[in-house]
Amino acid sequence: MNVAVLASGAGTNLQALIDRAHGQNGVRLVAVASDRPEAKALERAREAGIPTAAFAGEAYASRSARDAAVAAWLGEQGTELVVLAGYMQLLSPEFLGAFPERVINVHPALLPAFPGLRAVQQAIDYGVKLFGVTVHFVDFGVDTGPVILQRGIELPDAAQASEVLECLHPIEHDLLVEAVGLIARGAVGFDPANPRRVVIAR
Repeated sequence: MNVAVLASGAGTNLQALIDRAHGQNGVRLVAVASDRPEAKALERAREAGIPTAAFAGEAYASRSARDAAVAAWLGEQGTELVVLAGYMQLLSPEFLGAFPERVINVHPALLPAFPGLRAVQQAIDYGVKLFGVTVHFVDFGVDTGPVILQRGIELPDAAQASEVLECLHPIEHDLLVEAVGLIARGAVGFDPANPRRVVIAR
């Protein structure tokens, strides 16, 4: 399966995919794009020999125009699955329509709790004791798509978002690599009786 990654920042999740999925079990990273030309993720991709492109918002008349450009470029690379790995932009319905049920995201919370930005700080402010990571399909809402994988970790004394994120990063890496591998081998489907329920053939 040809996989593309969209990332806005350091690209640690991308690096996990490069190190643990790229070229293995039918997974091939064919493209990495960012909304930030200076993103470290692009550098990581170039070092791995993966084609890169930057699509800065100010270069386009609208979000839809930028998304159309991104979708067209990903299509040229033969993309079959799009992974959002710290991509800080909402995607237009037109983009999602170009890759139906083939866009996934990793989120630092146990959805449906604490969607959107600053998820870990939201959880800390709420006083939760169990934090976690969700990998889910992307739909037209904000972190509302069907859940593929989740894993939690008990941090009863957590007070700083940075500390929690440090604990969550290894879980993000593990779940994202696992999810991409499962999708690549055709092991991920949907329950006909409940299309929100993702079924995994182990």
